[in-house]
Amino acid sequence: MDELETFRAVTVPRLQQADLALHDGDPGPRIAMWSQRDPVTLFGAWRSGTGWAEIHPILEGLGRDFSDCESFEQEIVATGQSGDLGYVVAFEHTTASVGGVPRSYTLRVTTVLRREDGEWKVVHRHADMVTDDSAP
Repeated sequence: MDELETFRAVTVPRLQQADLALHDGDPGPRIAMWSQRDPVTLFGAWRSGTGWAEIHPILEGLGRDFSDCESFEQEIVATGQSGDLGYVVAFEHTTASVGGVPRSYTLRVTTVLRREDGEWKVVHRHADMVTDDSAP
């Protein structure tokens, strides 16, 4: 298996599992996927931050906001990897409670990862809500 195939077979499922856990109220796996080495950036659909000192509390807060995940599907559009950088572009289809209110929504997401000490870590995530005017 080459490096890109390994990235797709190992890292992409880890991202999916971390996001599923987050939407069920457990931010731990997503926090574990993030680099704590700056620069790291988050341009989230609801919250944004720069640097681990800002991003870490945002991820913990998202864990408190989300619960009762009924479904989470990551529709992969593209993945790539070269050297110590990789990316995943996807649509995330989610049905979960947000602040105690059940919701279904789709996000467009780009995640950039950096290999650190042999492990892929998220260094940037950009997500925005898909609306009728932005649907593919």
